Amino acid sequence: MPSPPPAELVQRLTQHDQQHLLDSWDKLNPSEREVFLAQLSALDFAEIGSLLAETGTTSADEKPEARARRAAQPRKLVRLPNSPQEMAERHEASRQGEQLLADGKVGIILVAGGQGSRLGFDHPKGMFPIGPVSDNTLFQLLIEQAVARSRRAGVTIPYYVMTSDATHDETIEFFGQHEYFGLDESAVRFFRQGNMPAVDAGTGRLLLAAPGRLAISPDGHGGMLAALQQAQLLDDMRERGVEYLYYHQVDNPTAVVCDPVFLGFHVAHGSEMSTKVIAKRSAEERMGVVVDVDGQTQIIEYSDMPDDVAAMTDDSGELLHWAGSTAIHVFNRELLERLTGGELALPFHVAHKQVEFIDRDGQLQQPKEPNAYKFERFIFDALTHARGALVLEADRAAEFSPVKNASGADSPETSRRDMMALHAGWLRQAGATLPEGADVEISPLYALDADELQGKISAGTEFDGPVNLRE
Repeated sequence: MPSPPPAELVQRLTQHDQQHLLDSWDKLNPSEREVFLAQLSALDFAEIGSLLAETGTTSADEKPEARARRAAQPRKLVRLPNSPQEMAERHEASRQGEQLLADGKVGIILVAGGQGSRLGFDHPKGMFPIGPVSDNTLFQLLIEQAVARSRRAGVTIPYYVMTSDATHDETIEFFGQHEYFGLDESAVRFFRQGNMPAVDAGTGRLLLAAPGRLAISPDGHGGMLAALQQAQLLDDMRERGVEYLYYHQVDNPTAVVCDPVFLGFHVAHGSEMSTKVIAKRSAEERMGVVVDVDGQTQIIEYSDMPDDVAAMTDDSGELLHWAGSTAIHVFNRELLERLTGGELALPFHVAHKQVEFIDRDGQLQQPKEPNAYKFERFIFDALTHARGALVLEADRAAEFSPVKNASGADSPETSRRDMMALHAGWLRQAGATLPEGADVEISPLYALDADELQGKISAGTEFDGPVNLRE
Protein backbone atom coordinates (compact mmCIF):
# COMPACT_ATOMS: atom_id res chain seq x y z
CA MET A 1 0.00 0.00 0.00
CA PRO A 2 1.47 3.40 -0.99
CA SER A 3 2.66 5.58 1.85
CA PRO A 4 0.64 8.76 2.45
CA PRO A 5 2.12 12.23 1.97
CA PRO A 6 3.74 13.78 5.06
CA ALA A 7 1.13 15.12 7.48
CA GLU A 8 2.95 18.45 7.77
CA LEU A 9 2.75 18.94 4.00
CA VAL A 10 -0.95 18.07 3.93
CA GLN A 11 -1.53 20.64 6.66
CA ARG A 12 0.39 23.34 4.77
CA LEU A 13 -1.44 22.67 1.53
CA THR A 14 -4.84 22.64 3.26
CA GLN A 15 -4.04 25.88 5.04
CA HIS A 16 -3.41 27.57 1.69
CA ASP A 17 -6.24 25.81 -0.20
CA GLN A 18 -3.80 23.87 -2.38
CA GLN A 19 -4.66 20.32 -1.32
CA HIS A 20 -5.66 19.47 -4.91
CA LEU A 21 -1.94 19.12 -5.66
CA LEU A 22 -1.98 15.74 -3.93
CA ASP A 23 -4.87 14.29 -5.97
CA SER A 24 -2.47 12.14 -8.00
CA TRP A 25 -0.19 11.19 -5.10
CA ASP A 26 -1.15 7.50 -5.15
CA LYS A 27 -0.27 7.24 -8.85
CA LEU A 28 3.32 8.42 -8.36
CA ASN A 29 6.23 6.05 -7.91
CA PRO A 30 8.69 6.62 -5.03
CA SER A 31 11.20 8.62 -7.09
CA GLU A 32 8.45 10.84 -8.53
CA ARG A 33 7.15 11.49 -5.02
CA GLU A 34 10.61 12.47 -3.84
CA VAL A 35 10.98 15.00 -6.66
CA PHE A 36 7.47 16.35 -6.10
CA LEU A 37 8.03 16.72 -2.35
CA ALA A 38 11.20 18.71 -3.01
CA GLN A 39 9.28 20.97 -5.39
CA LEU A 40 6.47 21.57 -2.90
CA SER A 41 8.80 22.07 0.05
CA ALA A 42 10.61 24.87 -1.77
CA LEU A 43 7.41 26.91 -2.24
CA ASP A 44 6.67 29.97 -0.15
CA PHE A 45 2.88 29.71 -0.03
CA ALA A 46 2.50 32.89 2.00
CA GLU A 47 4.41 34.86 -0.64
CA ILE A 48 2.37 33.32 -3.45
CA GLY A 49 -0.83 34.14 -1.60
CA SER A 50 0.26 37.73 -1.12
CA LEU A 51 1.14 38.10 -4.81
CA LEU A 52 -2.16 36.57 -5.80
CA ALA A 53 -4.07 38.93 -3.51
CA GLU A 54 -2.45 41.90 -5.26
CA THR A 55 -3.66 40.71 -8.67
CA GLY A 56 -7.27 41.00 -7.56
CA THR A 57 -7.09 44.32 -5.78
CA THR A 58 -6.33 47.90 -6.64
CA SER A 59 -2.75 48.18 -5.46
CA ALA A 60 -1.61 51.27 -3.64
CA ASP A 61 1.39 51.36 -5.97
CA GLU A 62 1.20 53.70 -8.93
CA LYS A 63 0.29 51.99 -12.20
CA PRO A 64 3.14 51.82 -14.76
CA GLU A 65 1.17 53.82 -17.35
CA ALA A 66 0.65 56.68 -14.88
CA ARG A 67 4.32 56.62 -13.95
CA ALA A 68 5.28 56.77 -17.63
CA ARG A 69 3.33 60.01 -18.04
CA ARG A 70 5.49 61.65 -15.39
CA ALA A 71 8.77 60.39 -16.82
CA ALA A 72 11.61 62.68 -17.82
CA GLN A 73 14.94 62.08 -19.52
CA PRO A 74 17.66 60.70 -17.22
CA ARG A 75 19.62 63.49 -15.56
CA LYS A 76 22.80 61.54 -14.78
CA LEU A 77 23.56 60.74 -18.39
CA VAL A 78 26.73 60.47 -20.49
CA ARG A 79 25.96 60.85 -24.20
CA LEU A 80 28.17 59.73 -27.07
CA PRO A 81 31.16 62.09 -27.35
CA ASN A 82 30.59 65.16 -29.48
CA SER A 83 33.61 67.33 -28.69
CA PRO A 84 37.36 67.03 -27.97
CA GLN A 85 36.66 67.49 -24.26
CA GLU A 86 34.12 64.66 -24.24
CA MET A 87 36.57 62.44 -26.12
CA ALA A 88 39.22 63.23 -23.50
CA GLU A 89 36.77 62.33 -20.72
CA ARG A 90 36.08 59.03 -22.46
CA HIS A 91 39.80 58.25 -22.76
CA GLU A 92 40.25 58.96 -19.05
CA ALA A 93 37.29 56.72 -18.20
CA SER A 94 38.86 53.97 -20.32
CA ARG A 95 42.16 54.35 -18.46
CA GLN A 96 40.36 54.04 -15.11
CA GLY A 97 38.41 51.02 -16.32
CA GLU A 98 41.57 49.27 -17.53
CA GLN A 99 43.08 49.84 -14.08
CA LEU A 100 40.04 48.31 -12.35
CA LEU A 101 40.43 45.24 -14.55
CA ALA A 102 44.17 45.02 -13.91
CA ASP A 103 43.53 45.29 -10.16
CA GLY A 104 41.25 42.23 -10.32
CA LYS A 105 38.21 44.15 -9.09
CA VAL A 106 35.83 43.18 -11.91
CA GLY A 107 33.79 40.02 -12.47
CA ILE A 108 31.40 39.09 -15.29
CA ILE A 109 27.81 37.88 -15.02
CA LEU A 110 26.48 36.25 -18.19
CA VAL A 111 22.73 35.63 -18.26
CA ALA A 112 22.21 32.43 -20.25
CA GLY A 113 18.98 30.84 -19.06
CA GLY A 114 17.06 31.13 -22.32
CA GLN A 115 16.35 28.43 -24.87
CA GLY A 116 16.67 28.99 -28.61
CA SER A 117 13.03 28.03 -29.21
CA ARG A 118 12.11 31.25 -31.04
CA LEU A 119 15.02 30.61 -33.38
CA GLY A 120 13.87 27.06 -34.11
CA PHE A 121 16.85 25.82 -32.08
CA ASP A 122 16.20 23.18 -29.43
CA HIS A 123 19.19 23.95 -27.21
CA PRO A 124 20.39 26.73 -24.89
CA LYS A 125 20.45 29.96 -26.89
CA GLY A 126 24.15 30.43 -26.10
CA MET A 127 24.89 27.38 -28.25
CA PHE A 128 23.35 29.01 -31.33
CA PRO A 129 25.89 29.40 -34.19
CA ILE A 130 26.14 33.08 -35.09
CA GLY A 131 29.68 33.82 -36.34
CA PRO A 132 29.19 35.22 -39.88
CA VAL A 133 32.25 33.36 -41.23
CA SER A 134 33.31 30.95 -38.47
CA ASP A 135 29.80 29.85 -37.45
CA ASN A 136 31.03 30.10 -33.85
CA THR A 137 28.36 30.16 -31.15
CA LEU A 138 27.10 33.07 -29.09
CA PHE A 139 28.91 31.56 -26.11
CA GLN A 140 32.23 31.44 -27.95
CA LEU A 141 32.09 34.97 -29.35
CA LEU A 142 31.28 36.48 -25.96
CA ILE A 143 33.64 34.32 -23.92
CA GLU A 144 36.55 35.00 -26.27
CA GLN A 145 36.07 38.67 -25.41
CA ALA A 146 36.40 37.82 -21.72
CA VAL A 147 39.55 35.78 -22.42
CA ALA A 148 41.07 38.60 -24.47
CA ARG A 149 40.17 41.13 -21.80
CA SER A 150 41.80 38.94 -19.14
CA ARG A 151 44.99 38.70 -21.20
CA ARG A 152 45.12 42.43 -21.74
CA ALA A 153 44.60 43.10 -18.02
CA GLY A 154 47.04 40.40 -16.95
CA VAL A 155 44.54 38.85 -14.54
CA THR A 156 41.91 36.12 -14.50
CA ILE A 157 38.45 37.69 -14.59
CA PRO A 158 35.90 35.65 -12.57
CA TYR A 159 33.04 34.50 -14.79
CA TYR A 160 29.55 33.77 -13.40
CA VAL A 161 27.03 32.10 -15.72
CA MET A 162 23.33 32.14 -14.81
CA THR A 163 21.50 29.20 -16.33
CA SER A 164 17.98 27.81 -15.86
CA ASP A 165 16.56 24.35 -15.30
CA ALA A 166 16.13 24.13 -19.08
CA THR A 167 19.74 25.04 -19.93
CA HIS A 168 21.89 24.19 -16.89
CA ASP A 169 23.19 20.68 -17.60
CA GLU A 170 23.61 21.15 -21.35
CA THR A 171 25.44 24.45 -20.84
CA ILE A 172 27.95 22.93 -18.42
CA GLU A 173 28.50 19.99 -20.77
CA PHE A 174 29.01 22.37 -23.72
CA PHE A 175 31.61 24.41 -21.82
CA GLY A 176 33.46 21.22 -20.94
CA GLN A 177 33.41 19.95 -24.53
CA HIS A 178 35.03 23.21 -25.65
CA GLU A 179 37.53 23.45 -22.78
CA TYR A 180 35.71 26.51 -21.48
CA PHE A 181 36.67 28.40 -24.66
CA GLY A 182 39.99 29.36 -23.08
CA LEU A 183 38.61 30.54 -19.74
CA ASP A 184 40.36 29.41 -16.57
CA GLU A 185 37.96 26.71 -15.39
CA SER A 186 38.63 27.59 -11.75
CA ALA A 187 37.29 31.10 -12.38
CA VAL A 188 33.95 29.93 -13.83
CA ARG A 189 30.87 29.43 -11.67
CA PHE A 190 27.48 28.24 -12.94
CA PHE A 191 24.38 29.06 -10.95
CA ARG A 192 20.78 28.20 -11.64
CA GLN A 193 17.94 30.72 -11.89
CA GLY A 194 14.94 30.01 -9.68
CA ASN A 195 11.34 29.30 -10.67
CA MET A 196 7.88 30.45 -9.71
CA PRO A 197 4.68 28.39 -10.06
CA ALA A 198 1.84 29.33 -12.40
CA VAL A 199 -1.42 30.08 -10.58
CA ASP A 200 -4.92 29.64 -11.98
CA ALA A 201 -6.31 33.15 -12.45
CA GLY A 202 -9.83 32.11 -11.50
CA THR A 203 -9.29 29.91 -8.46
CA GLY A 204 -5.88 30.89 -7.14
CA ARG A 205 -4.79 27.27 -7.22
CA LEU A 206 -1.37 26.19 -8.41
CA LEU A 207 -1.37 24.39 -11.75
CA LEU A 208 0.18 21.02 -12.52
CA ALA A 209 2.04 20.38 -15.76
CA ALA A 210 1.78 16.62 -15.14
CA PRO A 211 0.95 14.38 -12.19
CA GLY A 212 3.54 15.17 -9.54
CA ARG A 213 4.99 18.13 -11.41
CA LEU A 214 4.11 21.79 -10.94
CA ALA A 215 3.65 24.13 -13.89
CA ILE A 216 6.58 26.48 -13.32
CA SER A 217 8.54 29.11 -15.22
CA PRO A 218 11.79 31.00 -14.52
CA ASP A 219 11.45 33.82 -12.00
CA GLY A 220 12.91 36.47 -14.33
CA HIS A 221 16.42 37.90 -14.61
CA GLY A 222 15.75 39.63 -11.30
CA GLY A 223 15.84 36.16 -9.78
CA MET A 224 19.60 36.44 -10.22
CA LEU A 225 19.92 37.94 -6.75
CA ALA A 226 18.34 35.02 -4.91
CA ALA A 227 20.19 32.57 -7.14
CA LEU A 228 23.56 34.19 -6.39
CA GLN A 229 22.82 34.13 -2.70
CA GLN A 230 21.66 30.52 -2.71
CA ALA A 231 24.82 29.44 -4.54
CA GLN A 232 26.94 31.50 -2.08
CA LEU A 233 28.49 33.34 -5.00
CA LEU A 234 28.37 36.77 -3.40
CA ASP A 235 30.75 35.28 -0.83
CA ASP A 236 32.84 33.90 -3.70
CA MET A 237 33.03 37.37 -5.26
CA ARG A 238 34.09 38.94 -1.99
CA GLU A 239 36.79 36.32 -1.44
CA ARG A 240 38.14 36.94 -4.95
CA GLY A 241 38.27 40.70 -4.38
CA VAL A 242 35.56 41.43 -6.95
CA GLU A 243 33.93 44.80 -6.29
CA TYR A 244 32.15 45.38 -9.62
CA LEU A 245 30.04 43.04 -11.74
CA TYR A 246 29.72 43.50 -15.49
CA TYR A 247 26.30 42.09 -16.45
CA HIS A 248 25.16 41.21 -19.96
CA GLN A 249 22.92 38.74 -21.76
CA VAL A 250 23.92 35.92 -24.07
CA ASP A 251 21.77 36.99 -27.03
CA ASN A 252 23.82 40.09 -27.98
CA PRO A 253 27.06 38.99 -29.70
CA THR A 254 28.21 42.59 -30.26
CA ALA A 255 28.05 43.55 -26.58
CA VAL A 256 31.41 44.93 -25.45
CA VAL A 257 32.31 42.67 -22.53
CA CYS A 258 33.99 44.47 -19.62
CA ASP A 259 34.04 47.75 -21.55
CA PRO A 260 36.71 49.83 -19.74
CA VAL A 261 34.94 53.08 -20.66
CA PHE A 262 31.73 51.93 -18.99
CA LEU A 263 33.58 50.69 -15.91
CA GLY A 264 35.55 53.92 -15.65
CA PHE A 265 32.51 56.19 -15.88
CA HIS A 266 30.66 53.99 -13.36
CA VAL A 267 33.36 54.51 -10.75
CA ALA A 268 34.08 58.15 -11.62
CA HIS A 269 30.42 59.04 -11.08
CA GLY A 270 30.18 57.17 -7.78
CA SER A 271 27.38 54.96 -9.10
CA GLU A 272 26.18 51.74 -7.47
CA MET A 273 24.49 50.64 -10.70
CA SER A 274 25.02 51.91 -14.22
CA THR A 275 23.19 50.95 -17.38
CA LYS A 276 23.99 51.25 -21.09
CA VAL A 277 21.42 52.63 -23.51
CA ILE A 278 21.13 53.21 -27.24
CA ALA A 279 19.01 55.67 -29.19
CA LYS A 280 15.75 54.03 -30.22
CA ARG A 281 15.15 53.83 -33.96
CA SER A 282 11.55 54.92 -33.55
CA ALA A 283 8.84 55.43 -30.96
CA GLU A 284 7.44 52.01 -31.90
CA GLU A 285 10.64 50.03 -31.29
CA ARG A 286 9.93 47.40 -28.65
CA MET A 287 12.53 48.32 -26.04
CA GLY A 288 12.38 49.25 -22.40
CA VAL A 289 13.17 52.93 -21.91
CA VAL A 290 15.45 54.41 -19.25
CA VAL A 291 13.87 57.48 -17.65
CA ASP A 292 13.79 59.49 -14.44
CA VAL A 293 10.58 59.64 -12.41
CA ASP A 294 10.64 62.04 -9.46
CA GLY A 295 14.41 62.17 -9.78
CA GLN A 296 14.74 58.38 -9.61
CA THR A 297 16.29 56.50 -12.54
CA GLN A 298 14.30 53.48 -13.68
CA ILE A 299 13.32 51.45 -16.73
CA ILE A 300 9.78 51.39 -18.07
CA GLU A 301 8.86 48.37 -20.17
CA TYR A 302 7.69 49.15 -23.71
CA SER A 303 4.36 47.47 -22.93
CA ASP A 304 3.82 49.95 -20.08
CA MET A 305 4.62 53.02 -22.18
CA PRO A 306 1.46 54.59 -23.69
CA ASP A 307 1.79 55.22 -27.42
CA ASP A 308 1.32 58.97 -27.09
CA VAL A 309 4.03 59.20 -24.42
CA ALA A 310 6.44 57.06 -26.47
CA ALA A 311 5.91 59.42 -29.43
CA MET A 312 6.62 62.64 -27.50
CA THR A 313 9.44 64.78 -28.90
CA ASP A 314 11.58 67.64 -27.63
CA ASP A 315 11.99 71.10 -29.19
CA SER A 316 14.43 69.73 -31.78
CA GLY A 317 12.00 67.02 -32.89
CA GLU A 318 13.96 64.17 -31.28
CA LEU A 319 12.23 61.51 -29.19
CA LEU A 320 11.91 62.61 -25.59
CA HIS A 321 12.15 59.01 -24.39
CA TRP A 322 14.93 57.84 -26.68
CA ALA A 323 17.13 55.88 -24.25
CA GLY A 324 16.49 52.23 -25.09
CA SER A 325 17.76 49.66 -22.60
CA THR A 326 20.46 47.25 -23.80
CA ALA A 327 20.31 45.04 -20.67
CA ILE A 328 24.01 45.77 -20.07
CA HIS A 329 24.73 46.92 -16.52
CA VAL A 330 27.51 47.41 -14.02
CA PHE A 331 26.73 46.67 -10.36
CA ASN A 332 28.65 47.32 -7.20
CA ARG A 333 28.87 44.02 -5.36
CA GLU A 334 27.80 45.85 -2.19
CA LEU A 335 24.50 46.82 -3.85
CA LEU A 336 23.78 43.17 -4.66
CA GLU A 337 24.59 42.24 -1.07
CA ARG A 338 22.22 44.91 0.20
CA LEU A 339 19.45 43.66 -2.09
CA THR A 340 19.84 40.13 -0.76
CA GLY A 341 20.20 41.11 2.89
CA GLY A 342 16.49 40.97 3.69
CA GLU A 343 15.81 44.69 4.10
CA LEU A 344 15.22 45.32 0.39
CA ALA A 345 13.72 43.12 -2.32
CA LEU A 346 12.91 43.54 -5.98
CA PRO A 347 9.17 43.46 -6.66
CA PHE A 348 7.46 40.69 -8.58
CA HIS A 349 5.74 41.59 -11.83
CA VAL A 350 2.57 39.73 -12.77
CA ALA A 351 1.78 38.50 -16.29
CA HIS A 352 -1.55 37.01 -17.39
CA LYS A 353 -0.59 34.13 -19.73
CA GLN A 354 -1.81 30.96 -21.41
CA VAL A 355 -0.48 28.00 -19.44
CA GLU A 356 -1.08 24.34 -20.24
CA PHE A 357 -2.10 22.20 -17.27
CA ILE A 358 -3.71 18.92 -16.30
CA ASP A 359 -7.15 19.02 -14.74
CA ARG A 360 -8.36 16.96 -11.78
CA ASP A 361 -9.14 14.08 -14.14
CA GLY A 362 -5.55 14.06 -15.36
CA GLN A 363 -6.48 15.45 -18.79
CA LEU A 364 -4.18 17.96 -20.47
CA GLN A 365 -5.84 21.33 -21.02
CA GLN A 366 -4.49 23.78 -23.60
CA PRO A 367 -6.23 27.13 -23.08
CA LYS A 368 -6.72 29.44 -26.05
CA GLU A 369 -6.96 32.50 -23.77
CA PRO A 370 -4.84 33.62 -20.80
CA ASN A 371 -5.79 31.46 -17.84
CA ALA A 372 -2.99 31.85 -15.32
CA TYR A 373 -0.69 34.28 -13.58
CA LYS A 374 3.09 34.07 -13.87
CA PHE A 375 5.40 35.98 -11.55
CA GLU A 376 8.88 37.28 -12.31
CA ARG A 377 11.39 39.84 -11.12
CA PHE A 378 13.37 42.25 -13.31
CA ILE A 379 16.97 43.05 -12.46
CA PHE A 380 16.63 46.60 -13.75
CA ASP A 381 14.36 47.38 -10.78
CA ALA A 382 17.60 47.50 -8.79
CA LEU A 383 18.13 50.95 -10.34
CA THR A 384 15.59 52.44 -7.94
CA HIS A 385 17.68 51.21 -4.99
CA ALA A 386 21.05 52.29 -6.39
CA ARG A 387 22.79 55.43 -5.23
CA GLY A 388 23.94 57.67 -8.07
CA ALA A 389 22.59 55.51 -10.91
CA LEU A 390 24.37 56.39 -14.16
CA VAL A 391 23.15 56.07 -17.76
CA LEU A 392 25.75 55.74 -20.53
CA GLU A 393 24.88 55.99 -24.21
CA ALA A 394 26.45 53.40 -26.53
CA ASP A 395 26.74 53.26 -30.32
CA ARG A 396 24.09 50.83 -31.57
CA ALA A 397 26.12 49.88 -34.65
CA ALA A 398 29.07 48.84 -32.50
CA GLU A 399 27.40 47.35 -29.43
CA PHE A 400 23.82 46.23 -29.91
CA SER A 401 22.59 43.66 -32.41
CA PRO A 402 20.71 41.00 -30.44
CA VAL A 403 19.44 37.67 -31.71
CA LYS A 404 15.83 37.40 -30.59
CA ASN A 405 13.71 36.43 -33.61
CA ALA A 406 14.02 33.79 -36.33
CA SER A 407 13.62 36.40 -39.08
CA GLY A 408 13.18 40.13 -39.55
CA ALA A 409 14.49 42.60 -36.98
CA ASP A 410 16.88 41.31 -34.30
CA SER A 411 17.41 38.03 -36.13
CA PRO A 412 20.51 35.96 -36.94
CA GLU A 413 20.56 37.58 -40.38
CA THR A 414 20.63 41.15 -39.05
CA SER A 415 23.12 40.31 -36.30
CA ARG A 416 25.58 38.68 -38.72
CA ARG A 417 25.17 41.62 -41.10
CA ASP A 418 25.94 44.10 -38.32
CA MET A 419 28.99 42.14 -37.12
CA MET A 420 30.40 42.03 -40.65
CA ALA A 421 29.81 45.76 -41.16
CA LEU A 422 31.52 46.53 -37.85
CA HIS A 423 34.58 44.39 -38.58
CA ALA A 424 34.86 45.61 -42.17
CA GLY A 425 34.89 49.14 -40.76
CA TRP A 426 37.75 48.21 -38.44
CA LEU A 427 39.77 46.87 -41.38
CA ARG A 428 39.21 49.97 -43.49
CA GLN A 429 40.07 52.16 -40.49
CA ALA A 430 43.39 50.29 -40.34
CA GLY A 431 44.00 51.14 -44.00
CA ALA A 432 43.12 47.75 -45.47
CA THR A 433 41.05 47.27 -48.60
CA LEU A 434 38.38 44.64 -49.20
CA PRO A 435 35.46 44.18 -51.59
CA GLU A 436 32.14 45.79 -50.71
CA GLY A 437 29.87 43.29 -49.02
CA ALA A 438 32.71 40.88 -48.25
CA ASP A 439 32.09 38.40 -45.44
CA VAL A 440 34.26 39.51 -42.52
CA GLU A 441 34.80 38.24 -38.99
CA ILE A 442 37.49 39.18 -36.48
CA SER A 443 37.90 37.04 -33.39
CA PRO A 444 38.27 38.98 -30.13
CA LEU A 445 41.41 36.89 -29.55
CA TYR A 446 42.91 38.54 -32.64
CA ALA A 447 41.71 42.07 -31.91
CA LEU A 448 39.30 43.35 -29.28
CA ASP A 449 38.72 46.66 -31.04
CA ALA A 450 39.72 48.84 -33.98
CA ASP A 451 42.73 50.29 -32.15
CA GLU A 452 44.21 46.85 -31.47
CA LEU A 453 43.61 45.80 -35.07
CA GLN A 454 45.59 48.80 -36.36
CA GLY A 455 48.65 47.39 -34.63
CA LYS A 456 48.31 44.11 -36.51
CA ILE A 457 47.25 45.13 -40.03
CA SER A 458 49.53 47.15 -42.29
CA ALA A 459 47.99 50.02 -44.21
CA GLY A 460 47.39 48.96 -47.79
CA THR A 461 46.79 45.30 -46.95
CA GLU A 462 44.38 43.82 -49.49
CA PHE A 463 41.78 41.21 -48.62
CA ASP A 464 39.86 39.27 -51.24
CA GLY A 465 36.95 37.00 -50.36
CA PRO A 466 35.84 35.87 -46.90
CA VAL A 467 37.99 37.26 -44.08
CA ASN A 468 38.25 35.30 -40.84
CA LEU A 469 41.00 36.72 -38.64
CA ARG A 470 41.77 34.49 -35.69
CA GLU A 471 44.62 34.07 -33.26
